[in-house]
Amino acid sequence: MEYVVTANELTKTFGSFTAVDRLTLQIKRGEIYGFLGPNGAGKSTAIRMFCGILEPTSGSGTVLGYDLVREAEKIKPKIGYMSQKFSLYDDLTVQENLNFYAGLYGLSRGARKERVREMVAMAGLTGRENELAANLSGGWKQRLALGCAIIAGPSLVFLDEPTSGVSPTSRRMFFGIIQEMAARGVTVMVTTHFMDEAEYCNKIAFIAGGRLMAVDTPDNLKQNVLGGYLVELAVPNAMDMMDGIGRLPYVRECSLHGPVLHVLLDDAAHAAALRQYAGAEPRPVPPSLEDVFIALARRPPR
Repeated sequence: MEYVVTANELTKTFGSFTAVDRLTLQIKRGEIYGFLGPNGAGKSTAIRMFCGILEPTSGSGTVLGYDLVREAEKIKPKIGYMSQKFSLYDDLTVQENLNFYAGLYGLSRGARKERVREMVAMAGLTGRENELAANLSGGWKQRLALGCAIIAGPSLVFLDEPTSGVSPTSRRMFFGIIQEMAARGVTVMVTTHFMDEAEYCNKIAFIAGGRLMAVDTPDNLKQNVLGGYLVELAVPNAMDMMDGIGRLPYVRECSLHGPVLHVLLDDAAHAAALRQYAGAEPRPVPPSLEDVFIALARRPPR
């Protein structure tokens, strides 16, 4: 089995604060690997260690076969990296941004022209090559930034919250591009807090408080993490009732999902008691990744 990213007890501390705590994982070639967790969970810190930007405090890891500590400088030219800030130059045109990054990655003049053309087409910006980046909408900027990150044709790409601040339509289009990249054998590690995006991932690692809480496919996480009996409850004042329901002895979790509550019961036998308490019919529902996210975020780290 060929792993393009490995981590073994990887740890990063800043003074007395542990941002990433003994992270162990393996990522296969061609996977879309989602890194989920609440803000401050340690996702970006882990990504920066994998990119060779931050040196681990302890533990070990490899990226594309290079050691994270001893060979960090060899990793940087071999990967693509894109953050939520998009790293574009607003006073440069679409083509000038791409040419600039092609130069940074050391592409030859001959290769540069073809790759710029390919990235313009990938981003859907054909005909807008001479438009300033500042004049592009969030979704177009996002796709241009991805083009800049992958212009050298890396086999491994790290995307750190790449869809923050763009529309749902732009997010779907962006993940369509990611899926096409993965189909060509490119490995993509992406951090996100959007559950609909996580569904596109082949595997998801959930991190909270710097620690890995669970790793599996989206379907397996939904089937195996929660346990119990999940029901949907449509009540008039859902937010007002949430705390009271959450304190019932037979309720494991209670969370708001739009206008309704999702309530995780110990088992189906308690549905009648919940119906009597809430004055509404509990309706069994399949778990979503959002249910998994909420349950894992509330668990104490192992």
